Amino acid sequence: SFFLRHARSRNYVSESEVCKLESVPLDFGDYHPLKPITVTESKTKKMNRKGSTSSTSSSSSSSVMDPLSSVLDGTDPLSLFAAAADSVTTTATMDSTRKKRDKDDSSAVGSDFEPWSSKRGEILSRYTTTEKLSIVSGSFSRKATTTGSAVSEKVRTRLEELDDLEEGSQKELLNLTQQDYMNRIEELNQSLKDAWSSDQKVKALKIVIQCSKLLSDTTVIQFYPSKFVLITDILDTFGKLVYERILSMCVDSRVSLPDNFSPESVNDTAKETCLNWFFKIASIRELIPRFYVEAAILKCNKFLSKTGILECLPRLTSMIRGIGDPLVAVYARAYLCRVGMEVAPQLKESLNKNFFDFLLTFKQIHGDTVQNQLVVQCVEIPLYLTLYSPAIDWILQCIAYRAPEVLLTEMMERCRKLGNNALLLNSVMSAFRAEFIAARSMDFIGMIKECDESGFPKHLLFRSLGLNLALADPPENDRLQILNEAWKVITKLKNPQDYINCAEVWVEYTCRHFTNREINTVLADVIKHMTPDRAFEDAYPQLQSIIQKVITYIYDFSLLFSVEKFLPFLDMFQKESVRVEVCKCIMESFIKHQQESTKDPVILNALLHICKTMHDSVNALTLEDEKRMLAALINGFIKMVSFGRDFEQQLSFYVEARSMFCNLEPVLVQLIHSVNQLAMETRKVMKGNHSRKTAAFVRACVAFCFITIPSLSSIFTRLNLYLHSGQVALANQCLSQADAFFKAAVSLVPEVPKMISVDGKMRPSDAFLLEFLCNFFSTLLVVPDHPEQGVLFLVRGLLNVIQDYTWEDNSDDKVRIYTNVLHLLSAMTQEAYIYHVDKVDSNDTLYGGDSKFLTEINKLCETVIAQILDHLKTLGKEETLKRQSQLALYFFNTILAHGDLRNNKLNQLSVNLWNLAQKHGFADTKTMVKTLEYIKRRSKQPEMSHFTDLALRLPLQSRT
Repeated sequence: SFFLRHARSRNYVSESEVCKLESVPLDFGDYHPLKPITVTESKTKKMNRKGSTSSTSSSSSSSVMDPLSSVLDGTDPLSLFAAAADSVTTTATMDSTRKKRDKDDSSAVGSDFEPWSSKRGEILSRYTTTEKLSIVSGSFSRKATTTGSAVSEKVRTRLEELDDLEEGSQKELLNLTQQDYMNRIEELNQSLKDAWSSDQKVKALKIVIQCSKLLSDTTVIQFYPSKFVLITDILDTFGKLVYERILSMCVDSRVSLPDNFSPESVNDTAKETCLNWFFKIASIRELIPRFYVEAAILKCNKFLSKTGILECLPRLTSMIRGIGDPLVAVYARAYLCRVGMEVAPQLKESLNKNFFDFLLTFKQIHGDTVQNQLVVQCVEIPLYLTLYSPAIDWILQCIAYRAPEVLLTEMMERCRKLGNNALLLNSVMSAFRAEFIAARSMDFIGMIKECDESGFPKHLLFRSLGLNLALADPPENDRLQILNEAWKVITKLKNPQDYINCAEVWVEYTCRHFTNREINTVLADVIKHMTPDRAFEDAYPQLQSIIQKVITYIYDFSLLFSVEKFLPFLDMFQKESVRVEVCKCIMESFIKHQQESTKDPVILNALLHICKTMHDSVNALTLEDEKRMLAALINGFIKMVSFGRDFEQQLSFYVEARSMFCNLEPVLVQLIHSVNQLAMETRKVMKGNHSRKTAAFVRACVAFCFITIPSLSSIFTRLNLYLHSGQVALANQCLSQADAFFKAAVSLVPEVPKMISVDGKMRPSDAFLLEFLCNFFSTLLVVPDHPEQGVLFLVRGLLNVIQDYTWEDNSDDKVRIYTNVLHLLSAMTQEAYIYHVDKVDSNDTLYGGDSKFLTEINKLCETVIAQILDHLKTLGKEETLKRQSQLALYFFNTILAHGDLRNNKLNQLSVNLWNLAQKHGFADTKTMVKTLEYIKRRSKQPEMSHFTDLALRLPLQSRT
């Protein structure tokens, strides 16, 4: 009852001056704390003199020492590790050397070379079949050999085993599905590894020979490219196993060969084994397995002679001439190029010869043998020609890699001599650098026009050209003519899928080099082709790609929406999931590129329509993450809309947005914040002196918030928005509206649940409620009393709610809140409050320190203190003594800060609380010591001498 009668009288201005930190001028020189520190490694050498060490780090400023370096005594752990690694010269194990060598071999060509592995998956997924396949399977039973000491006997036995495979011990598995076939090939691959690991080298070779033979079989011709991929995987495995086996034999005294070893450093045993492998392979009778198996171990020539690979490549190239089937031959050439690029990428001449050989035999494709085979298998010529693409593309990629421009000219001449064969031309455009192709665009267009279209469609050639022009720019004078020539062909395509595959590529070229007019024409043509029979339903990925390209190049949305056919183009996305993805894509682009706020009605109407589409996709099954993403995009748009000084138009926009986006709570929250900001901007323009018109407008803003907040589901969002909006209303002198917000907040407190969901996890709500109420008390200090509601009606209402709220049994939050209420009531008794709202008279002005007002505050205070002391008594049980100690100290600090301790009773109460805090040994000694030191320091200030007596009455008790 005596607390507020004896609340300490405060002079906030002088207290603020005393509490200010002393400002000390600092001269940093070039140093800035956010400037990056560069650490450079240096050898650390400790001197004999104590304390003199050389620094290992150089800071960006020489004047300031890097604190981390000084702590580490001049050495950092990473530098120590590096030094240790340098000082210890250990011999590397063979495995690590081999890994390094493999890495070096693979990086002989640069990272700009697209490896075979990246093409593998695409070939397997593209070249499939539903027809039944067959595979010849060897029995691979290991025969018992007669014991004989002669080497010739051993060799003869092994040759017989190989002959056995070629002559008899085989069975044919028929009627396999594609998946069964692939599984069988994988089994063979595993059998190869198993045989090798169990030292059955001949069996391993048998498996490889058998697999290679499968590459001569073209009975299911459309599956051939995929079969090639699967079989050559086995060949690659075999080649690697043989190479590593011979390499392991070169290890002498645990020192392996260097990366660029010479044949002279290879021991005789390894050379003999290597020759033995080549002799075994040379004894294979059939051409195709002999070629493939030798190509697989081509790298092993490095063990025999420096020129081994150089000599082998032309011979292997010539061997391919003996393969009659042009499809089988071209894939054999592709494999040779693949191996050649891995082991000797510098030997481009052999690769070129390989390709020119192919050109010489190119006419075979249209020969009678091939035609008869296609008739038997019911395969059309256009489909047959696409089977060549992976092989020719790969050969040309190898040839064109870092090749000079003159090679492209030579290739173009050879294509002309072959009558501009479309298949070849397509591969040339795919293989060479885009800059070279773009520079000769008109030449290529001329060649494409002269092509025979019966075998390979022209639109695919234009697509390949378009892909190059998306990466490199053609000569400026040719650009329009190129577009016209290409589009003449594209627009005549009847098949919607062929059309859209081409159009998608050329849209990027149009966007890169032309204006909205040309883009509009292209979009109109796409709509015209894709609308009949709802063809767009099968082309959503391509249509999405077109939209992506358009908004990549036109990111000024006033220009984008001036493209007449852009919005009709969007109407083709009628599948909701795709439509929403496209809308998200457009909104992301808008938020990323729109630098200034906009009020352009064309942009606003179009984007409102797009945002509405996203909003309307939300349903009960929509994931929370998806809702968050959509809300963030819509909020990004709302923030970018500004009508300048036309505040009424701005409010109308927010009202319309609220009606459109009512299902996304974050959007409603953003709208409330935006409207509050609008009210504050109005106040800023009027400098706080509202006219009748602006006062009415501000009340309209306040009303918007008041009717929107109840529609939100999150209770703490509602509480905080009521408080925030009430503060805005108060700042704009809308006192009755502010009271309404604060009353609503008070009435909502009882509805706060015990547990709330935070980031998907259930958490106790006490801490959140405590935080909110502390903020609320801070605002209530400046809220003037309503003339008809009585003194401190809002504070009383809030205290009643807190009293009736059901708190957890083990929670002290209620008492902490009451203690904070004492802070508020103490501040209310001051003659002048610590802060005010401009042009709003708070209770210090309204009551002027009236005794009746202070009496009312005192009554409230009596009630609150009684509640606090009662609660402290209930904590006297053994299990709650620690909580009692903490709360007693908390209350003691409140009295220390806000009470006038010259009053004896208050002084005695503080001493009692101090003793209670320490009574059972739960007080933190450090805290108690620091508190006592603080009291002693305060006692030296003017008018605080009574703190000296208080300090003498506060004993420090040891825990024991």
